[in-house]
Amino acid sequence: MSAAGLEVGTQTVVGAPRKRRRFGAREWAIAALGALVVVSILRVVTGAGDIVSSGALAAAIGLAVPIGLAGLGGLWSERAGVVNIGLEGMMILGTWGAGYFGYHYGPWAGVLGAIVMGMVGGLIHAIATVTFGVDQIVSGVALNIIGLGVAKYLAARFFTGLPGGGPTQSPPIDPLPSFTIPGVSSGLGTIEKKDWFFVSDLAAVLRAVCTNMSVLTIIALLLFAGTWWALWRTPFGLRLRSCGESPVAAESLGVNVIRYKFLAVVVSGGLAGLGGGFLALVAANIYRDGQTGGRGYIGLAAMIFGNWRPGGLLGGAALFGYTDAVQLRGGGTVHAFLLLFAVILVAVGVWQIVRNRRLVQGILALVVGALVAWWYFATDAVPAELTGTTPYVTTLLVLAFASQRLRMPAADGQIYRKGEGH
Repeated sequence: MSAAGLEVGTQTVVGAPRKRRRFGAREWAIAALGALVVVSILRVVTGAGDIVSSGALAAAIGLAVPIGLAGLGGLWSERAGVVNIGLEGMMILGTWGAGYFGYHYGPWAGVLGAIVMGMVGGLIHAIATVTFGVDQIVSGVALNIIGLGVAKYLAARFFTGLPGGGPTQSPPIDPLPSFTIPGVSSGLGTIEKKDWFFVSDLAAVLRAVCTNMSVLTIIALLLFAGTWWALWRTPFGLRLRSCGESPVAAESLGVNVIRYKFLAVVVSGGLAGLGGGFLALVAANIYRDGQTGGRGYIGLAAMIFGNWRPGGLLGGAALFGYTDAVQLRGGGTVHAFLLLFAVILVAVGVWQIVRNRRLVQGILALVVGALVAWWYFATDAVPAELTGTTPYVTTLLVLAFASQRLRMPAADGQIYRKGEGH
């Protein structure tokens, strides 16, 4: 029997391609621990203690949450087959909603205001794309422009003349509750200061999640868990995801595709608006013009990096939030990562030459790795002009390396008309 034949008794096809194993919770946990070990080694080698400090990690959590909520909104929309690059505009509307309702009616009203304003943006996108069949990219771009303009107008209209307010910002907003575990936070802080390899770094991670944790951060984590359960463990989620894979087949089985797409895009807007609300209510306790800073686009990239799944999205948001926090700590901290980047490039180059027999790609990676290593050893810090680009460069690099394993929903971005399968 040939190698492609059947193995008698086991009914296994010999030589058949193996199915690629999907990352689960265990794999992501192992990857997170491995990343912590690598960063711990980097801290010891470079002496840059701030790269794993609890302060940097707490800042990373605060920066990751709005990115993650925007990406979660994109996940709902694109799992139903509607591309949503209007997340930035929905976030902008959410920041204004949080500022207005948070100032007048309290921070919890600000949370609801952010969600409602984001849902308004999602409703506009749903009407344009699902009802009228407008190109989804065009609608998303238009929504980003509209959201920016509407927020500017509303801020000038409703915040001007208020104490501490003006055309570009709201008055200060009362903070939402935050939680610190008594005793645990101080004990972990003592271990962190010992500078023990890995142990102190793990203590810093745990202290970051035990100290001044905003209630909105906890809600965001619950939304991730709820999304996973709703979309992958319920009949509702199966129907919604079928609309993004094959809407014609879904309709033939009795699924109201238009309704599910519409609902998913509106939910997407609410989640993105909540991400904008986090920036106004937690990160700054005030609405400011330009507050989102492109985080809607980074959230979309985090969703793609996570392969349109909540667990991967959470990891991507954490990565981008961490790089954003690192660049805020200064050029010295970013400088330490040049050494890690150089090592990765050299490893990729060797892999391409030895394993994949790709000589040109391997040599290119080795040359770039050598140049980055020279940059690290020849300088003491990264210029401030380049430090601010760290989150965006990381986004591009991660998407470039992850592009080979990505699989978007089969019907994502396709215009669907009811009854077109008949």
